[in-house]
Amino acid sequence: MTTKTLPLFPLGRALFPDGVLHLRIFEVRYLDMIKKCLDTSEPFGVVPLLEGKEVRSPEGGEVLGRAGTIAKIDEWVALTPTLFQLRCVGTSRFQVQSCEQGQFGLWSGQVAPMADDPIVAIPNTLQPSANRLGKLIADLQKDGTPAPAMPIAPPFRLDECGWVANRWCELLPLSPLQQQQMLMQEDPAERLAQIQLGLDSQGLL
Repeated sequence: MTTKTLPLFPLGRALFPDGVLHLRIFEVRYLDMIKKCLDTSEPFGVVPLLEGKEVRSPEGGEVLGRAGTIAKIDEWVALTPTLFQLRCVGTSRFQVQSCEQGQFGLWSGQVAPMADDPIVAIPNTLQPSANRLGKLIADLQKDGTPAPAMPIAPPFRLDECGWVANRWCELLPLSPLQQQQMLMQEDPAERLAQIQLGLDSQGLL
């Protein structure tokens, strides 16, 4: 299995393929990472933060998830020399084979790529999840949400299990452990089925 080294960004909110992630970067460790990524056009990896805090603390204790998604910087602006605003898009998933923290607190890991989701049409039993997501997108557009601020980016593939499941994984308040489980679920129809159970239990369908 081919592996490569990636800088890792642990977050309480996971990123999935084709997802949108807005970040405000102010910590020194991540400012350095982002500047290097911009200089080299290289991506970084976003992983669920299972334990610890997003902002580095003296206590440390960060525990990273075993799966994540490669993030590509789509748009950026330096608001000040020490504050960057980014819009990133998710590309492909990976599994973390090993990771280590550098002396300034930046994580890096050896990661192995995961296969992209096969295209699986939405079955009738899971159509309520797609319908609800479609309504959410339509409501955001009706409210005049600017395209750059939308939490979901086109094309809207509401007929695909993987795409619909991934968008719900980003929108719902899943725990980091649940996010990891969803990232590692290789069957997109099963991923969506689990999501629909959660939506139904919360009265969102």
